[in-house]
Amino acid sequence: MDELVVQGEISSRIFTMRNKQILIDRDLAELYKVETKVLNQAVKRNIKKFPSDFLFQLNNDEKNELVTNCDRFKKLKHSSVNPYAFTEQGVYMLATVLKSDVATEVNIAIIRTFTKLREFSRHYNALAKKIMEVEKKSDKQYKELKKALDELIASSEVADMKVMGFLK
Repeated sequence: MDELVVQGEISSRIFTMRNKQILIDRDLAELYKVETKVLNQAVKRNIKKFPSDFLFQLNNDEKNELVTNCDRFKKLKHSSVNPYAFTEQGVYMLATVLKSDVATEVNIAIIRTFTKLREFSRHYNALAKKIMEVEKKSDKQYKELKKALDELIASSEVADMKVMGFLK
């Protein structure tokens, strides 16, 4: 499969929750070509490898937000079990738990996708910084221009005042 297509498919499944970029267990299972149940069982058998900054379970509000924003999670709406969210480090740790060739290939693609997203984020932040600098500079130039125009208007009003009235 084309690497760009795979990265696009993966990046469309990455969400931000609790200020972390995450992948939902169902999406990972689909990418790894295993059932969600199988993926979660493998994680539970190796739970010591998944501290809370690698893996967390969504609360009801987060689950509802996910269902509301993504059609592919409609089945979760009536599920009594909230999905698990894997951070980037949690996804890396999955590589040590799921040892199939597909899992290895998918993990490599996910790692590359997260790397690309970080690069994009750095470029985006640099661009945002440049835009802010340009805005500050243009604000300063606008203020200087306004001040010069105000002074020009004030001096022309003074000149007009001198011309008005009776001449001797």
